[in-house]
Amino acid sequence: MSLWIKTNRLIKILFPNYVWSIPNDEKKVYLTFDDGPTPEITEWVLEQLKNYNAEATFFCIGDNCRKYPEIFQKVISENHSIGNHTFNHLKGWETSTEDYINNAKLYEAEHYKLSTENCKLFRPPYGKIKRSQAKKLREMGYKIIMWDIISYDFDENISKEKCLENVLKNIESGSIIVFHDSKKAWQNLKYVLPKTLEFLKEKGFTCEKID
Repeated sequence: MSLWIKTNRLIKILFPNYVWSIPNDEKKVYLTFDDGPTPEITEWVLEQLKNYNAEATFFCIGDNCRKYPEIFQKVISENHSIGNHTFNHLKGWETSTEDYINNAKLYEAEHYKLSTENCKLFRPPYGKIKRSQAKKLREMGYKIIMWDIISYDFDENISKEKCLENVLKNIESGSIIVFHDSKKAWQNLKYVLPKTLEFLKEKGFTCEKID
């Protein structure tokens, strides 16, 4: 599902039980960050968001929450949303449904050790999830959050300028945009995120978290 920078409309039609965007007429967009918390990088992201009074949603890896609980709690304390990205960043297509759900539950257990905040947003790592896995997660009360735009900040073969173009050329009201607060994405993210936030401010967009 990561074949397009802007998710193809046919994909959204074929998979209507997933949230691809949040349409609105109020120039609201939804920045999301996958794979953290990561020392220094996640904290830098939080500082950038604060500078622009922007809210975001962080899809966290459970094992990273275990390693860096203070950063996880800082994300929550600064009024951002948290989502489940499995405990070990599993690829759903290569994992049995039972193992996948158990791994998501491991994330839940870690989450609730650290916070009383509700945990009912889920993003599948790599965007790859079986229908059976998604069905089970929805039965557990999760919304499956996908995306409208993927920045490809994690791709070390694209330039920071191309990464920025991926985002700015495709933004519209309701867009869910994927970044990564990870070491792999850092070289692109540190260039792209401030410029994206500045662009959104200039164009009158507001950045909201997903509930």
